[in-house]
Amino acid sequence: MKFGRNMAFLALAAAVAVPYGVKAQHEGHSHDAKHADAHAAIDQKAPEFSLAGIDGKTYSLADFKGKYVVLEWNNFECPFVKKFYGAGKMQSLQKEYTEKGVAWLTICSSAEGKQGYYEAETLKTMNADRKTSPTAYLRDVDGKVGKMYGAKTTPHIFIINPDGVLIYAGAIDDKPVPDPAAIEGANNYVSATLTSAMAGKPVEVKTTESYGCGVKYAN
Repeated sequence: MKFGRNMAFLALAAAVAVPYGVKAQHEGHSHDAKHADAHAAIDQKAPEFSLAGIDGKTYSLADFKGKYVVLEWNNFECPFVKKFYGAGKMQSLQKEYTEKGVAWLTICSSAEGKQGYYEAETLKTMNADRKTSPTAYLRDVDGKVGKMYGAKTTPHIFIINPDGVLIYAGAIDDKPVPDPAAIEGANNYVSATLTSAMAGKPVEVKTTESYGCGVKYAN
């Protein structure tokens, strides 16, 4: 019976999982946030944005100039997000790197009426229950920032260096399954990227294929 339940869970998770390829882009395009076609590209300036946090404050990427910034796309109802929060892995990464001076911005781009959409007060409670510790939890209800960055899944990670350049985009690790047991022994790309970059070393893997539930943008 236990085997049957596990198989049913994996089948459900597979049904909502949507892997996407995230490829580096090096062509010459404008990345000025004032332009409607601004978009994120590896080794280019990250597009500027401003979003409201669940704490009532407004946060802009420019607020964190001179810092490493992690953008983590989130949907607490997604099995792949539950994998990392249920095991405490996402919280430990948030705590470790914010204590090292990294700005960690968790972003929810779920549209109203879609899975993962909650009002700010509810999200405050959900974050408190999970003992999260990002720098801020931001709501991108119209999906403009998510689409500008090409966020496809939850989770989906983007890392920006102190010069404002995007140095990593993709999955959190190399184990694209919803089972928390897979976290141990996985190659964590967040840790690998920040460890190398903060030590002044080249980032070996700049893009990977993200995995998880598709971001619940408005139709």
